[in-house]
Order: sequence, then structure tokens, then C-alpha cells
Amino acid sequence: MNPRAFLRMALLLAAAALLIATLRQGFGSDAWLSKYTIAPAPNNPSKPGARPSQTPAQPPRQEMETVQKPKPVVLSKRVTEYHIGVQLLEQEKKLAGEQTVTWRNPGKQPVPELFFNLYPNAFESKKTTFMRESGGKLREDRATEASVGSMRILSVTTEDGGSLLPRLQYVSPDDGNADDRTLARLRLPDAVPPGGSVTLRMTFEVALPAVFARMGYAGEFVMAGQWFPKLAVYEPAGTRGRNTEGWNVHQYHGNSEFYSDFSIYNVRIQVPERYKVAATGFPAKPSATAEGSTIYQYYADDVIDFAWAASPDFIEYEEPFSAPGVPGVRIKLYLDPLHANLKERYMHAAKSALAKYAQWYGEYPYSTLSIVVPPKGGNGAGGMEYPTLVTAFAAEDDNPGFSLERTVVHEIGHQYWYGMVASNEFEEAWLDEGFTSYAEDKVMETVYGLVPNLPVESSYMTDPAPLKQLSWSYRGSDQYAENVYMRAKLVLLGIERQVGDQTMRKVLRTYFQKYKFKHPSTADFQQVVEQVTRTDWDRYFRAFVYGSQMSDIKVESIRVTPIRKEDGQRVYESVVKVRRNGGSLGAVAVVLQFADGTMMPRIWDGKGTEIQFKITHVQPLAWAVVDPKRTNVLDNKGINNFMKAELPATQRNRWSIGVVKTIELLFSRIGW
Repeated sequence: MNPRAFLRMALLLAAAALLIATLRQGFGSDAWLSKYTIAPAPNNPSKPGARPSQTPAQPPRQEMETVQKPKPVVLSKRVTEYHIGVQLLEQEKKLAGEQTVTWRNPGKQPVPELFFNLYPNAFESKKTTFMRESGGKLREDRATEASVGSMRILSVTTEDGGSLLPRLQYVSPDDGNADDRTLARLRLPDAVPPGGSVTLRMTFEVALPAVFARMGYAGEFVMAGQWFPKLAVYEPAGTRGRNTEGWNVHQYHGNSEFYSDFSIYNVRIQVPERYKVAATGFPAKPSATAEGSTIYQYYADDVIDFAWAASPDFIEYEEPFSAPGVPGVRIKLYLDPLHANLKERYMHAAKSALAKYAQWYGEYPYSTLSIVVPPKGGNGAGGMEYPTLVTAFAAEDDNPGFSLERTVVHEIGHQYWYGMVASNEFEEAWLDEGFTSYAEDKVMETVYGLVPNLPVESSYMTDPAPLKQLSWSYRGSDQYAENVYMRAKLVLLGIERQVGDQTMRKVLRTYFQKYKFKHPSTADFQQVVEQVTRTDWDRYFRAFVYGSQMSDIKVESIRVTPIRKEDGQRVYESVVKVRRNGGSLGAVAVVLQFADGTMMPRIWDGKGTEIQFKITHVQPLAWAVVDPKRTNVLDNKGINNFMKAELPATQRNRWSIGVVKTIELLFSRIGW
């Protein structure tokens, strides 16, 4: 393609883009195996007329059931320990569960009460806080009339059998919504002393919604995410900047995701024998099939959640994988049949993501990674992260574009920032979503050659807001997504543009290594940035993280005045004013082009809010452009980067971003 055609194509493409500790005491050798039998089903889950299975227990599916044992290394504080039994009641679309949960007080004060997140109650009615705030929509997924779900706590008892159910109270600390039952407080008979523990036994039942907002059923596919009574996080003093210790408790909100403590999970899952199960962690025993059901037993430690999925249609594949920082992982695919022939793409994306994240940030310490592909119509469960398990987008067609790889890469990135660093997504969602979006782009560019169009992405920033704030403080899902995903990524890129790729990688690696398994805060990240770069970043964080600023740099005005010199020669005095609205990302390139073709590059150090360039030349100034290479990733108004000079001020035209991109191409080989 000749240069003229190339420039024309670049202009058209840009214009189009513009438009559109040791193991716990009492949890030794075999204690990690389940301590009790499966929760009894309240009703016969078999289909009407189905004949009970008379066959003996079947051997396990060896290709996907590599039985493992826990590693002797303790990575986290393991504040909680869950032993859960759950049964899928296929016809009723319910889960029948029981759990024994032990909580250890990590603080220095006695704790008289516990708080449980009961997330399925978000789908009880249209009056819940989640449904009110979301309007029954999450991303492009909408609730249907069948998207009604709930969780009932049937019993809560102490180890000696005393009932605590009458002490359970639903609370709504965020908005006082009496119709919201996603958070419950349990007053204990005796306060838990510092370093002490309490063990409770609970039974519960979950009514699954038609899949929506990360959980439910789609045909025979089931996604069990946020499906059991889960203890909230008790934060000791010093955690995330707390002055006093206490519970971090919130309801389930339309924008918010989750915050949990590091735990041990030992989970038995009973499903109809046709079903195959994918789950967090690894199989602790071979599966066993008898009397029409199959029981799977999974174990995971040093993780903040446990999720599982089940379907009779899963096409299963497994491959071992190791790389520097990935000492040995079994990657498991649970594909919808429509994507069975895409297994190499899923596997390649998973291996690439694991290898790059381990190389850049640190070791992936778990022995498994499972990828679940929901069926067509099940995208409410798609694109979500859980410890050692992620969901891809649903198999809506048989030939998806790079959204397949991008989704897998993104969700695996969450294993680091959501899973191991374990940020508080209630209050500081950008520490997960923004970091993961940044890392995702790096993998997609390095592995697949897909470079993000940052000028166009920054132009989408029409409603900037502070990154550090409660997730439900954003005006809606659009403002939330615009900021905690895209703007947060751009803020990280803004740091990178000032310190360089290698230093930025050192910043993120240092942050991960220092705070994995520790629940850090925004202030902790800023401290790492300052330690690694040996620079004060307070002004930057106040502007772009704690504040809602962008960094719009524009050519404010051009004035050209003809002057007669003493020798009679006619020259021109050109005065160009450049202004910045918002925060600074450092030095900015300015290019002045004169009528005779003379080009004069200048540098503005970025200090202050404006600068004036005055130049006398034999020809008048033709035009001026600031930041021609668009290195300022937080400039959301690139349309005002360019101004022509020859027209009267009242008629000056602002050129579109398409022209600015053409100017960038013209000067792409010039170093400023």
C-alpha cells in the first residue's frame, strides 16, 4: 500500500473509531477430607419416572480427576475453615447444603458477633438493594421473570447442639433497606477471644435463579457462585489503613463484587450422575457414582472463595503446564459442545496468561486452573473469576473473535489481583478491575499483537469519578465501569508513561510480592510506587485516584502578527498559548509548523496550567499541535490538540481526532 493510501486508510479508521501458618490445629493428616455425610435432599431430585440406578459405584473419570493432597506450605492466615456438603436438586432448581464453619479471631479484641453474606437473597424480589440499583441488568445480561432466587438458613447450631437461629438478624448497614437480606448478623453466646475460634454448623437451601449476575441455571447448566453462607472479613487494626479493628460488612450492591478472607475449603458436591463438575481447587478423592448420583469432593486452601459449575454436556480436556513461576498446573477445560473444536485456543490463552503473569508479577501457587464455558443463553454466568476457576463468555456462536482469548486472559489476571492480593471490591474495586485490565492489555499485545487504541479509549471518558470510593457511590453501572475498568487502567498507564515499562513492571511485581494474601489498600499501592520510583506521587494520586480529573491539554489560542524590521524585512510574530485542564502527566511535546514548511518542536515541562510560546519567523505560523504522538493517555479531548492559524479567530476549526492521528503519523519518526 502506497503512503498516500496508507494515510487515507488511517484517517478513515480513526474517524470510524471515534464514532463507535502451618496447617490449622485439629486439621491434620486426614482432617482435610470431609468430616460428615452429604446434606440430605428434602425431595427426590430424580426426574419423574426415572429408574433408580442399580449399578455399583463407577470408577472415576481419570483424565479429569487427578487426586491431590494439600501442599505443606501455608500461604495465608487461613482465618476461616469450611466443610461443606451440597446437593443439586435438578428438578427443583435448588441446592441443599450444610456446612461446618470455623472462624478464628485475627484481632486483639473479643468479638461477640459474626456477619454472613447471603448473596442469593439479592434475587428475592425487585425490592432488594441489588435489583433496585441494577435495574435487573448486569453488563449486557438482563434478569428475566425466572431470575428469582434466594437463600434460606434452616439451622445454626453450636458444637454442643445449641440452636442460634433465633439470634440471626438481617441487617442493611449501607442503605437501611428492610427488603434486603443479603447480610446477616449472628450474636454469639460468648465472645470469641483474640486468637480464639468458634465453630458453627449450618444447614441452608438455595433457590437458583435463571442464570443472572454470576449464578443460576441455563437449561441443565448450573453455575454455583456466591452460593453458601459466607463469613465477612474481620479486619485487624492496620489492615487497609484501619485505626481500629472491626468487621468490614456491606450488602450486595448492583455495582459491587466481593470481599472475603483466606480460607480452607473442603466441599462435597452431589449431582445427578449425568452431570460433570468443575470446581475451585482439586479433587481430594475419586468421584463415586451410585444410586443415580455422583459425589465429587474438592479441596482448596489459601483462597478467598469456592465456586463450582455442573453440566451433563461439558466436554472435558486437561493438560499439565509448567513455566518459570508456574511450577506445575493442571489446566482443565469444561467446554460447551459448540466450542469443543476451540480447545486449542482456550488452552493457548490460559497458558499464555499464566506464563506472562508469573513472569511479570510472581508465582502462581495453585495446582489447578479450570475454565468453564457456559452454554448459549448462559452468559449471565460468563466472564467471571473465582479462585482457580474462571468462566469464559457463553458459547453463543462457533467462531468467536479475539473476545475468547481476551476474556480468558482477563479472568486469569484476576487470580492475582482479586484472588491473591485480594483487594476489597466493595470499597476499592479499581485495585482489582483496573489492574487486571492493565495486565490483560499487556498479554494481548505481547502474545497476540493486539495493541489497544488508547486515544479512542480515553475519549470514552465522559463521566470521570474518583477511583477510591464505594462501588455503589457511582451514579450507575456505566460510570462504574468507565472508571474502575478503563480509567483505572489509563491511570496505571499514566504512571508507566512517566517511569517506563521496566520500572512499572517492578512497581507491580513489588506490590504483588509485598501484599499477596494481605488485603492492601490504595494507600499501600501508592507507597510502593513511591518506594520503587523514589518520587513523590501525591499530586498524581490526588488528581487521578482520589480525584476525578483527566488531563485535557489543548491549543488555547494562536495569534499571528506581521512585523516590519528596521531593514524593512517583513517577519511574523506567532504567539501560541497551550493550556491544561486537569492533572499533569509530565512533559508535553508541542509542534509548530510554519507556512514555509519549517517545523519547530518545543517541550512544555507540564508545570503550571498553561504556557505561551512566542516565535518570530520569516513566515507566519500555519498550525500548532500538542502531544502529536498522543502519549498523554488521560487526555479525553484529543479533538482540541490541533489548531490552524491562518483563519480569523472566529472561524478557526477544531480538527477531529482523525486528523490528529494523521498528524501523529506524519511526525511519528521525529524524536522530541
